[in-house]
Amino acid sequence: MMMTARPKNFSDLLQISGLSHGTGIWLNNGETLIKEGICTIDTIIGTRDSIMLYLLHRGLPPTYAFKIMESVRKGKGLTQEFEDVMREHEVPEWYIASCKKIKYMFPKAHAVAYVMMSFRLAYYKVHYPAAFYATYFTTKAQDFDADLIVKGLDSIKQKIQEIHELGNDATAKDKTMLTVLEVALEMYARKIKIIPVDIYKSDATKFIVVDDTTILPPMIALQGVGENAAINIQNERENGEFISKEDLRKRTKISKTVVETLSNHGSLNNMSEKNQLSLF
Repeated sequence: MMMTARPKNFSDLLQISGLSHGTGIWLNNGETLIKEGICTIDTIIGTRDSIMLYLLHRGLPPTYAFKIMESVRKGKGLTQEFEDVMREHEVPEWYIASCKKIKYMFPKAHAVAYVMMSFRLAYYKVHYPAAFYATYFTTKAQDFDADLIVKGLDSIKQKIQEIHELGNDATAKDKTMLTVLEVALEMYARKIKIIPVDIYKSDATKFIVVDDTTILPPMIALQGVGENAAINIQNERENGEFISKEDLRKRTKISKTVVETLSNHGSLNNMSEKNQLSLF
């Protein structure tokens, strides 16, 4: 739709939003009109409001303009009376035909809200990429696999390929992870990396921007570390360093599985198993 319509300004993006959310408004309708050169993205019907405003501009009485808009946006098409009034005011035949194909239309106010939100996201993604990715991954933390993603581009590409090869056998979890991996791939391509989870610096649930090229994942980004365990570690570390894995378990009440997950990830490097120290 974007390639065909070639939007050039904000109002064109509103049209795109309306077209993409409507039914019977783009395929075999607006798309064809643009490709045949009959009209452009700014002149085709995009949102329900544009019908009434266009008809008022053509000189139709307000009552007719409103009723025609309501009939079209509900998918009821045009009555003969509506068509006659439109022709009396020199509304083009392509416009009348287009109205008759529409089944549902998006209100312009909704299109404005959607485009403004998308525009803001795009702005931050371009100008503050690290903050954008940290915020995005925080909303997807439960589906994030820090063990995998911290390994970089090659590991991410390999996992994406594995999920694609599953085809219809891919689970809902696989599909959710695929979306996260694709964003992570894009992030690494933009020279922004994820560093390993740090039990003293990582937040329990939020990704932290270290600098313009580095993001620190939260403890729950490790598959196998639950939110309660992560919060317990975050709270207990305020009382001093953990002198051993045994000390970590006792003070935070986390399971052996969580300790093993943290250890395998490298978050407990140089931490002894027990509190006792061997002299030999």
